[in-house]
Amino acid sequence: QVQLVESGGGLVQAGGSLRLSCAVSGTIFSLNTMAWYRQAPGKQRELVANITSGGKTNYRDSATGRFTISRDIPKKTVYLQMNILKPEDTAVYYCAAQPPIGRDYWGQGTQVTVSS
Repeated sequence: QVQLVESGGGLVQAGGSLRLSCAVSGTIFSLNTMAWYRQAPGKQRELVANITSGGKTNYRDSATGRFTISRDIPKKTVYLQMNILKPEDTAVYYCAAQPPIGRDYWGQGTQVTVSS
């Protein structure tokens, strides 16, 4: 059974930082593309960043230069370091595991709120 458990969300002032973590179990971690998505109220879920099985990273434009995705393969954990946070970053952040074959798996989400 594949499980993803996010942590690290919270309330932060604009300009501050947060580090999200996603612990993965039940799958061969290193074979997955791991991704962070977010969904703000009334908006569609959107990709924030991902890291491929080969270690290549990709970011949405608004996250480039502020957010960093990384992974610790032995710990089966993926991270999202978020700096210079803005009120528009407020959303529920979801971790996703995207294996090369089969369906994606999702965590339960963690709330990030950035106050102005």
